[in-house]
Amino acid sequence: MNTNGLSSISPWLAILLALTLICQGSWMFWDARKRGHNAWLWGFLGLIQFPTYLVIYLIFVRKIFKRKASGLGS
Repeated sequence: MNTNGLSSISPWLAILLALTLICQGSWMFWDARKRGHNAWLWGFLGLIQFPTYLVIYLIFVRKIFKRKASGLGS
């Protein structure tokens, strides 16, 4: 019998995935709270998927890509 879904993955992989999501959600919650953003939203989003919302968080909240200042005024 071929079963699909979560029942076909090893228990260790499921535990590793759960720990990864909990760590990601916790870090996003605490960092968003420290920066004055909606901590509950980011923490919840961090708990449901890896790494999509982490990448979105890093780009829009942490602003890892900063714009270069234009040299027009100098």
